[in-house]
Amino acid sequence: MASLPVEVVYGLYFGILTGLVPAAVAWLLGFGFRYVTGVTVPGLAVVVLSVAIAGASGGLMALADPTITQSESQVRLTVALLVVLMGSLYAHNRGDAFANDIPRKMSLRKLTERSLSTDVVELVGGRGQVSVTVTGEVGDIEGYPPVPLDIRTSIRNGEWTFPADIPLVELESRFADRLQNEFDLAAVEVRLDERARATVSAAAPVGGLSKRLPTGKRAVSVTALVPTGLARGDEVVVVTDGGTVPASVAGVESVVETPSDADEDEDEDDAPKAAPRTPTAVGGEGRVTLAVDRGKVESLLGSDVKRFIVTSRGVRREFELVSLLRRAGKRFSRLSVRAESPLDGVTLGKAGVRDGYGVAVLAVRHGGNWTIAPRGDQEISAGDTLYAVGSRSDLTGFEEAVA
Repeated sequence: MASLPVEVVYGLYFGILTGLVPAAVAWLLGFGFRYVTGVTVPGLAVVVLSVAIAGASGGLMALADPTITQSESQVRLTVALLVVLMGSLYAHNRGDAFANDIPRKMSLRKLTERSLSTDVVELVGGRGQVSVTVTGEVGDIEGYPPVPLDIRTSIRNGEWTFPADIPLVELESRFADRLQNEFDLAAVEVRLDERARATVSAAAPVGGLSKRLPTGKRAVSVTALVPTGLARGDEVVVVTDGGTVPASVAGVESVVETPSDADEDEDEDDAPKAAPRTPTAVGGEGRVTLAVDRGKVESLLGSDVKRFIVTSRGVRREFELVSLLRRAGKRFSRLSVRAESPLDGVTLGKAGVRDGYGVAVLAVRHGGNWTIAPRGDQEISAGDTLYAVGSRSDLTGFEEAVA
């Protein structure tokens, strides 16, 4: 019979040989069951299965070496069994943890998704941001005209900052969209590495009116009395002798006549001179390019334009309310109720705010909660916040009394 240390070493060796297969099965079982069902397999089941598999493996090994099953090798078997059990339980735990960490729905994009290096992330205002640097020269895209030198320089020397909590694929898309919109480029291709270094290829801007026309629209130029301030993008209604046509402004060119021009052309040509294109019309006679529906083109071309009516885009109601109140001489005030003031510990109705001070309370913050348009039974305490509206003099008196 071999000595105890030798038997322990034999047991470790035997346990490792017979425990490889049970450990692999335990890992697969823990991972698969957790990933599919979200439930962990009980450890007892793993132990029973591992012992069974190890027994089968040990039986095969015993055929080659009968001394393994002899009574003198009980220490060896005990050590081997412990190695098998510990290895199987550890493998099962690792498989379960791995299934819990990876996303349930895997895709090729998730597997190939890249992320930024932490070295290039800066904390600004408590949030991470990254500054993208354009490396090398801005390349051209095959099939498009080359990008002008001034645009290349602006792209290469520009400061491009983005949130750092988005994957590189999304960051590439955002950077490309930003370059395309800022420089009106026909196409942009961007490739970023993990250190936010960008390789950019771009196509020169494609000019022309057709690029600014929405799908399904046609451009029609008319001459008429143009309102001052009319600009590209405004929605208008064109009044003609045949009816009205809704349209949007695609371009404006005002027509002006200077005194010197009028004197020189008095006997030769009375036609007014066209002023340079400006972002907004200066008013008066002018030429306007309109984007109209395809079916309205013929009716607009076959009629005489009488005038333009600019359609309001609307205002938010709260701003309109403020404007109306200011026109009526009213003002807003925010104040905090002081202790032992006339409002401390009473309701708005009992305090007679409207009758006594000539103001109206629009909102009250009491107990940490806001109440809009409070009723007379609204309680007020010291420290509450009020929004009040009234004339300047009434608000001043109200503030002196309660704040």
